[in-house]
Amino acid sequence: MPNWVAPAAHDTSDRRSQATCDSQHLQCPSWWRSESSGGTEVGVRLRASVRLGCVVAVAGLALVACVCGLGCHSNSDHPTNTALAQPGPIFVPRQHNGNYPIRVVCTTGMVADLVRHTGDGHVQVHALMGPGVDPHLYKARPNDVRLLQEADLVFYNGLHLEGKMAELLQSLRHQGKLTFAVTTALTAEDLLPDGGEFDPHVWFNVRLWHKCLELVRDVLMQYDPGHRDDYQRLAEEYGSQLLRLDEWVRQQVQSIPPAQRVLVTAHDAFRYFGQAYGLEVHGIQGISTESEASLSEIDTLAEMLARRKIKAIFVESSVNPRNVQALIEACRRRGHAVRLGGELFSDALGELHQEVPEQDNPGTYVGMIRHNVRTIVEALR
Repeated sequence: MPNWVAPAAHDTSDRRSQATCDSQHLQCPSWWRSESSGGTEVGVRLRASVRLGCVVAVAGLALVACVCGLGCHSNSDHPTNTALAQPGPIFVPRQHNGNYPIRVVCTTGMVADLVRHTGDGHVQVHALMGPGVDPHLYKARPNDVRLLQEADLVFYNGLHLEGKMAELLQSLRHQGKLTFAVTTALTAEDLLPDGGEFDPHVWFNVRLWHKCLELVRDVLMQYDPGHRDDYQRLAEEYGSQLLRLDEWVRQQVQSIPPAQRVLVTAHDAFRYFGQAYGLEVHGIQGISTESEASLSEIDTLAEMLARRKIKAIFVESSVNPRNVQALIEACRRRGHAVRLGGELFSDALGELHQEVPEQDNPGTYVGMIRHNVRTIVEALR
C-alpha cells in the first residue's frame, strides 16, 4: 500500500497557486512513472532525454485522440462549455498498476462523494474544496498541484464550474494524467443553457447526478478491471439510493402550496432543482458567483416578492449573504416582511459528521439534498 496521505480540504478559495504546469510546452514532470497492465508496459520511463519522453507522450495522446475519434467518450470537459449530442462509451487508456488504494483527487465534495460510494474499499479519495468553498472562485494552491500530480485518477464537475482551474486541468490532461469531468455523461438535452453556455449545477437534479454516477462506475471498472464486479454492485446500490432520494424530493415539494413554490437564493444555482421538482427559481446573482447583482435587479426581485407575498428567501453556505440582506431590506421598504428561510448548501457540501447517518449528514450528497429540501419546505409551506 503506498504511503499517500491526503491533507484536509482547503477552506479558502482566494489564494493563487505558485506552481502551475506548463500547458504551452508539454513538459514531462518527475512524477510520471511506469505502470503495467497485463504485463504490457504503458508508462513512460524518464531514462531517455526529456525531449524523447515528450515525443512519446505526444504520440500517445495522438493515439488516444484517434481512438476517441472512432466513437469513444473523451475524458475532457465539454469543450467551450458545450455538450455532446450523445455521449459514447467512456475510454480509459491504461489500467491500474495494482497498488491499492487507488489515489483519487476530486475538486468538489459532491464529486468526491460519488467516487467514495462507487469505489468503497479500493479507493482513497481527497476533495480539494471543503465546506463553504466556492468552486467558481477557487484557485489551486501549490499543494493542490502536488496532489493532482500524484493522483492515479482525477474527477471534476466540468462545465466551467471550476473555471479558475481550467488551465491546470487541461495541462494535466496534456501531460497524460487521467482526468474526467463527470458531466460529460450528460447530453445537451440534459443541460440548461445560460448565455451561450451551460449551467454547471447539475447535481441538484438527482436523476442527472445518477447519470454522472454511471460515468464514475465505468471509469473505475475499466481502470481496475480486477474489481469490476465490486464497482458494478456498489454503483447499483448507491444508484438505488439516489432514485429513492429523487422520489422523496418530489413528494416533499408537493406539500408546498403552489403559490409559494418560488425559490429565491443568493445566486442562480438551483435551476436544475426547480426544473426537476416544480419550483420557480430566482437567483440574485447569476450562475457564477463572479457576477454582481445590480440595484435594479434587486429592486425587480423585491417587487415580485412583495406582489406575490412570498414568505421566505435563502442564503447559501458558500456565498456572501450581503445581497440577500439587501433584498430583505428592499422588500421591507415596500411593506413586505420577507424572512430569511435558512441556509442552503449550493456549491459545497456541509461539514461531515462521523457519527451522523448519511441521510442526515450535510457532509454527504444525500444529506445535503435532504437538508436543503427540509429547509425549503419548512420555510415556504
